[in-house]
Amino acid sequence: MTADTVTVGGVEVPAVGLGTWRLRGDDCRRAVETALELGYRHVDTAQAYGNERRVGAAIESSPVDRDDVFLTTKLDGGSRRNGAVQRSVRESLDRLGTDYLDCLLVHWPNDKPPFSPVRLPGGPPLAETLTAMNELVDEGLVRHVGVSNFDVRRLDEARRLSDAPIFTNQVQFHPYWDQRRLLSYCRRNDVFLTAYSPLCHGGVLDDDVLRRVGRRYGKTAAQVAIRWAIQHEGVATIPKATSRDHLAANRDVFDFALTEAEMERIRRPSKLRTFAGFARSRLPV
Repeated sequence: MTADTVTVGGVEVPAVGLGTWRLRGDDCRRAVETALELGYRHVDTAQAYGNERRVGAAIESSPVDRDDVFLTTKLDGGSRRNGAVQRSVRESLDRLGTDYLDCLLVHWPNDKPPFSPVRLPGGPPLAETLTAMNELVDEGLVRHVGVSNFDVRRLDEARRLSDAPIFTNQVQFHPYWDQRRLLSYCRRNDVFLTAYSPLCHGGVLDDDVLRRVGRRYGKTAAQVAIRWAIQHEGVATIPKATSRDHLAANRDVFDFALTEAEMERIRRPSKLRTFAGFARSRLPV
């Protein structure tokens, strides 16, 4: 069976965490509180999500010790210059009600805005952003630094520019989006991959292959997709959920293991399915 943690650089990170994108207000706070009650110890947020204060309130109200929660946030697009990194992270710490972050990520490549297929000139140098993040590590405000939505070339550049090891790369990872080349690079260089959208924004729920595999183990298609993600060496995942039942189910994936044949059968790269999931993710909530 897959362990319930991923170890990188001697640090253990819970293999299944809670993603909070598009969770707001009391819904966000209740989801985090419930997740912690159910045993989650890995919570992901971002400055751009506008929910750090709610995430922090949930952690503060929980009987779970802060040191037992692996907490990640990500720099907004306007917080990439040295001074802005320093200022915005202190503001994040205040909103989250904590003295430190377990991990701070660059949310998107500095030269590639969210959802843009092309590079754009004029963004602050990645070296400047990473230098500021490294300074926060030296100050003890951040324990680990990482990136998000970086391809192999950009990840390699980040690793060369950062004095602190690049701890993780958080990217879209599910059966329809082929990340084998990136995952291979991460494994070779002791970077763990954090998989967001492991359910392809709900696209896996009516997948006949996942349903058939799930029946063998008494699991849902969603649980099979999450299991598929974390059964890859060096991968943790952060599915989003709000209901108690879904939160519990998403973490109930450590009592079975997929065969090698099932792992390969589930992997079916499809840009059509991936982009359909992306379109669903943009619908109003």
